[in-house]
Amino acid sequence: MADIKPFRAIRPRADLAEKIAALPYDVYNRKEAREETKRHPESFLCIDRAETQLSEETDPYAPEVYQKAHDLLWEWIAEGRFQKEEAECYYIYEQTRNGRAQTGIVACASIDDYESGVIKKHEETREEKELDRICHVDACNAQTGPIFLAYRRNPIIDQVTEEVKRERPVYDFSSEDGVRHRVFVVRAKEQIETLRKAFLDVPSIYIADGHHRAASAVKVGEMRRKKHPNYTGNEEFNYFLSVLFPGEELFIMDYNRIIRDLNGMTEREFLIRMGECFELCRCGRSERRPQGKGNFSMYLGGVWYLCHIRPEDRRKDPVENLDVYILQEKLLAPLLGIKDPRTDERICFSGGIRGLDYLEQKVDDGWAVAFAMYPTSITELFDVADAGKLMPPKSTWFEPKLRSGLFIHEL
Repeated sequence: MADIKPFRAIRPRADLAEKIAALPYDVYNRKEAREETKRHPESFLCIDRAETQLSEETDPYAPEVYQKAHDLLWEWIAEGRFQKEEAECYYIYEQTRNGRAQTGIVACASIDDYESGVIKKHEETREEKELDRICHVDACNAQTGPIFLAYRRNPIIDQVTEEVKRERPVYDFSSEDGVRHRVFVVRAKEQIETLRKAFLDVPSIYIADGHHRAASAVKVGEMRRKKHPNYTGNEEFNYFLSVLFPGEELFIMDYNRIIRDLNGMTEREFLIRMGECFELCRCGRSERRPQGKGNFSMYLGGVWYLCHIRPEDRRKDPVENLDVYILQEKLLAPLLGIKDPRTDERICFSGGIRGLDYLEQKVDDGWAVAFAMYPTSITELFDVADAGKLMPPKSTWFEPKLRSGLFIHEL
């Protein structure tokens, strides 16, 4: 049973939604975030990454950064750039990219469901990344970036969604990356009640993207509970901002690996060792993209190779059967010495949205080798989470990304 409740969103005026809506804060590095806010001074990134509004020397985790985020948020609200819904509602958020649509329910999920395992994880989180968003949410007294959740399709939720989408959207715009965004408000009491009851019949919810945001939101809720020991459980700090999608609609792209050096080996030596672990064959640029599970490709010394995982290396365990796991355990750790990909500076990751030309560019510019993966499936994600296990880092790249600033949940 999932407790997914409606809420009174603070959301942009219709004429400002396109300007305010921003990609998630962690899509950008420091330089990119500063450049983006200079180009788009009305972007919500100014609040999500408030260090961009201070001097370049400012520590991005300094207390004044979070205070600046608070001040900007509530200044923009006071100026009338945002409005607060008069009653609790659900919202329908549709994103369309390259003719492919995904439609989610914007709502608040329960921190108790997160802690009890009704909301399931598949990635580890890092304390320093959690702390940043804890400070941001606590200072702003609001959650500004929604957690990307998934569930197995439910026909009742589908029916209400389609009914609401026949109405006029409150937002309808296309972002610079070519994604069309449409938002509808679910105000009818009957539809609200139907959705809430339908989610009570959903046995499991899965975090697709936003593990750090989810963990941070939960910890802020726990902090507020300690400050208010007589809490009832109905207070807004008991819930966190989410968008819930049927998993069948989601699009997962490849998440690729680029390695700085060959751990002391020559390219020839490395190819020999690779051939001991995987089946290899050279290929042209037009054939470089992996065509199915159990396959990945490699760019080394200006040449692309198709690589095939041998049947004897397959496992029944849902984690050990992942292509990214096999690559890590059979190649990255033993051959290249990358034991912890979360912290090793000799590896970087590239989401599939950047394309395979980016991998070539990095290697041609001095990195040693790149691996292009076949995307992890949503079924694999569900299976890992259902088993109570964790994927290797950077296993999934979801597109399109949810926009921040379209929905704000005040605590």
